[in-house]
Order: sequence, then C-alpha cells, then structure tokens
Amino acid sequence: MSQIFPFHGMLYDQAIVGSIKDVVAPPYDIIDAVGQQRLHDRHPHNIIRMELGLEQTGDSPAHNRYTRAAATLQAWIKDGILKRDTQPAIYYHTIEYSPPYSAPNAPRKVLRGFLALAKLEALDSGHIYPHENTRAAAKTDRLNLIEACRANFSPIWSLYSDPAGAMIRLLETETKDKPAHYDFQDDAGCRECLWAVTDEAILKQMTDLMQSRPLFIADGHHRYETALNYQKLRRQQTASPTGLQPYDSVLMLLTPLEDPGLTVLPTHRVTTTALPPADQIKQTLGDMFDFREFSFSASTQAQVRRQFLTALRTEGKTVPVFGLTRQGEYRYVALTLKPAHRPSIQASPRAKLDVSLLQQLIVTKLCPTQHEQEAILYTKDDHEALDWVAKGTGTGAFLLNATKVSEVQAVAAAGERMPHKSTYFYPKPLTGLVLNVMNG
Repeated sequence: MSQIFPFHGMLYDQAIVGSIKDVVAPPYDIIDAVGQQRLHDRHPHNIIRMELGLEQTGDSPAHNRYTRAAATLQAWIKDGILKRDTQPAIYYHTIEYSPPYSAPNAPRKVLRGFLALAKLEALDSGHIYPHENTRAAAKTDRLNLIEACRANFSPIWSLYSDPAGAMIRLLETETKDKPAHYDFQDDAGCRECLWAVTDEAILKQMTDLMQSRPLFIADGHHRYETALNYQKLRRQQTASPTGLQPYDSVLMLLTPLEDPGLTVLPTHRVTTTALPPADQIKQTLGDMFDFREFSFSASTQAQVRRQFLTALRTEGKTVPVFGLTRQGEYRYVALTLKPAHRPSIQASPRAKLDVSLLQQLIVTKLCPTQHEQEAILYTKDDHEALDWVAKGTGTGAFLLNATKVSEVQAVAAAGERMPHKSTYFYPKPLTGLVLNVMNG
C-alpha cells in the first residue's frame, strides 16, 4: 500500500560548517519571529535561510525570500557546503529525550524512525491518511518555496503499524556498533543520532516490508498537501512524463505507531476575548457537566494546581474531563462530562475525541463567534496556559488531555479530520539533517 524509496540525501559537510547543531532548525511552523532571527544570526549556513528566510525591504515577485532560498541552495551545493551522498540510503534516526513536563528523575525515552522518500498518494487513496484540517495561507507559502527550490528541507512525519518491530530491528542490527554520521545534543536537550544505511539487501527488505502498510500523517499536513499541489503543477508543465519523477515523492520520517518513544501532548486553548461570568458558565454548561472546584489562595496556589492537574490526568483516563480557569478567579474547575452526554459506542472516532467534545460542548458555547474562536491562543504546556490567564495574557483557559495515538489512527482510517490544533506529536524532527534535492 505504501511505496518508499532510498535516496541520495544531501547533507552538510561538517568539515566546512562545524557542528551540525549550529545549522539545523526546528520545523518552520513552530518558529516565531524571535527564533527565526536567532537562527539566522547563529550561523551563516543555518538551514533557516532556505526553510524560513527573512523578508527584506524592497522584496518583489522577482526577488524575495523564496528566490533567495533557491540561490542560497545552489551556492551551497556549488561551494561544497551541502554534499549529495554517492549511494542511495535510508537514514536511521533516533531521538533520545526527556518527555516535556515530566518529573525531574523520569526515565528518558527514545523515538526511533527512518528517513526515506515516500511515493505521493492522493489523500483518498487508502494508502496515506491525514488526521487534521489545513489552512490555505500556509500551503501557499510552502508551495512558493518548493517551486523556487525544488527541494524538501524538512521531513513530513508519518506513522505506520509494525507490532513486531521488524523494520526498526533491521536498522538497529545494521547500525549496531557503527559510528553515527550525526550524534549531537540539540537546543531542547535531545540527543539526535543519524546513520546512513546503504546495504542493498537491507534496503530491499525495507521497501518490501512497507508495501503492505498504510501511512498516517502525524505532523506536516500542510507540507504533504503542498507536495501534492506541486506534483500537479509539474505534471502540467511537463509533456507526457514517463515513469516516476522526482516530484512524485516526498521526504518523510517514518516511525512505528507502536514505538514506546512516541509522545503526544495536549493542545490547550487560552481565550483572549471576554468570557461569561462564572455563574453564567455554570448555567450554560451545568446540564452537561459536573463541576468540581479547586479553590486556592496565593500561598496554596502551587499545591492546589498540582492537585487539579493530577485530577485532570487521572480522571481523564476513563471519562472526558476538561479544566477551566477564568482571569481574576482563585479557583480551577474540573468539568466532567455527564454519562448522558458521552458519545455512544456507535459514534464516529472523531466525535469521541476529547478535543471534539471540548470544541462542540464548551468552546462554541462560551466563544460563539468566529472572531472569538480565531483569537484563541494555543499551548501544549499546562502551566503556561494557567499562567497566561493569571498574568492577564488570556481571559480564560480550557485544558484537556492528550489525544491517544490509537485515536489518531482511528480518525484517519475512518476518513475523518480532527479539529484544528488537535495533536502535538513530540519530539519534532529537525529541519536540515538530510535534504531531498530533486533533479527534476
């Protein structure tokens, strides 16, 4: 069902650029303006110059950050800063990390996967499944970049099912006791390792094993849909192409659904427009939810917050529970959905999600207008959400538990899409470890 290909990756020459840590970057969509400038200033060859270049005064359709990215790419290839591997490879990649917001002594986890090219398939093909909706502006930006550069700088992150762990075991056996091409600690404290696997027998086994497995996009929906749009555009420009073309595939990091190193974080909502008074909220939601209040004073806030978050996580394992706080109030509230309003067994996978229930039963009732909903801020950090409200950045916060990987799989397989900002898979693969530079 899925076709993957080894490829001649384009990698930085560390003899020229120095530490790989200084030239890679997080995914473009989690980089703010400050981070963009910081990466730009960090190193003259940081990948940010191509992935998310700075706009300049006087930019025009003929000269802009996309054309500068293309010129930079060609210059770096010409100068040997980027070098194409001579042998086709699949790149085994591990990320060792401490889960965010875990206890200080909690054991570290290891995410395991591999970088390869995946054949582009229509999203209704039954071969690859999205789970989130996308927005037009982001796809326009990414299409401008891929049109100018004809390259993938960052991988789309997809999941596949392999309960026996056959593919990762092949890669681990092949790379055991071999030095990694990259082995460094990134800005987030993760240990990033990468090996190029070139043995033809191993590569054939990998491609054969993947053919029976559908893919589920974890992160990079905009980039995948952009790759499809670019493929359509190139086919229109090319007279009767025969065989697979470079634009018929896209760079992916592929990770097993069953990998114990996979973490999904919740995406909390913080309102910035006025919320109804507390008594009105209780009147609006009281028929559907049981309210449990966690009152605190300045001296007990930290302790009560821990109790509140523990209750949210513990109770949320079995029933839908949401957290609520309002600006100016000295209490947190746990909202437990009453049995009569819980989704039935027959309900669609999307309807059963906590994030869907939050949107339908709480957000749309307390923030009914499009303006109010578009003004919502998002964060994966429990404490950041609560602190934003305490400090006045937000007027209220809605906290929820993380979507499970199995729920993502069920929604995608049913052909449904989750609400915007439903999942935050962690740790995000870096941009710039391996580039896919197309020849056509």
